[in-house]
Amino acid sequence: MTNFFKVSGFSLAVIGGFWGFSNYGIPQIKPAPPPVEEKLDLGAMTMDQFVALGGKIYNGKGTCTLCHNSMGRAPLLDKIGPVAAENLKNPNYKGTAKTVEEYLHEALVKPSAYVVAGFGKAGTNDTESPMPDVSGGGIGLSEAEIKAVIAYLQESSGSEVTVTIPAMPAAGVEPATAEQAAPLKTPEEIIAKHTCGACHVVAGQTGALGPSLARIGATRNKEYLRQAILDPDAVIPKGFAPGMMPKTYGEQLKAQELEMLVDYLAKSK
Repeated sequence: MTNFFKVSGFSLAVIGGFWGFSNYGIPQIKPAPPPVEEKLDLGAMTMDQFVALGGKIYNGKGTCTLCHNSMGRAPLLDKIGPVAAENLKNPNYKGTAKTVEEYLHEALVKPSAYVVAGFGKAGTNDTESPMPDVSGGGIGLSEAEIKAVIAYLQESSGSEVTVTIPAMPAAGVEPATAEQAAPLKTPEEIIAKHTCGACHVVAGQTGALGPSLARIGATRNKEYLRQAILDPDAVIPKGFAPGMMPKTYGEQLKAQELEMLVDYLAKSK
């Protein structure tokens, strides 16, 4: 009987130790709430304020400067106003825009309508752009935010600002609010939603701006992969510069989505 109590006591101590370690010793990954869209009081905005908002989005939420910078991963936009007018006349232009404003809007949501020579996806002969649709994926700009960015691009390139500030919803009409989305079910859905293939070779996509993830699991473990998603500048792969990958995926991914993606990459060998 004495041995029974000893064994029972030891078992309970071991179980209690594992319980305590799993609950307090291991960092807990909690689902982050979806990014809160900034409430825009459009009715009270001046055009200068609207342009400033566009600049804030361009340099922040829109992640535009990750590629449109002096490193040459995408065309510089400091003269995009006059350049856009010339691009509309280019025989390789495949869009439907008639004005510079329409062209800029199209470039943001349908970037493959015109691809600047040398900046297309590898193997597409500059017919497909690596840039994602900014209204979807991990960026998710609203129509008002897109218009603000267009106004900023026009103003910063010395062009006439032709954008009009969007009207506020009619009185008594509440803007639609999206319910928190259910977790995505497959790693391919996660990769598609967050446009990982725009920069990486992954899941059949051929992005060339970031490291290839096709066989990343052969050389990197789950801890490394998880850190690379949540804190991409913690370890910079050879040949790449800091600041290339957004640091917002810890806010955008639900915990189970993060672990699903990590598992998928770890098995890519």
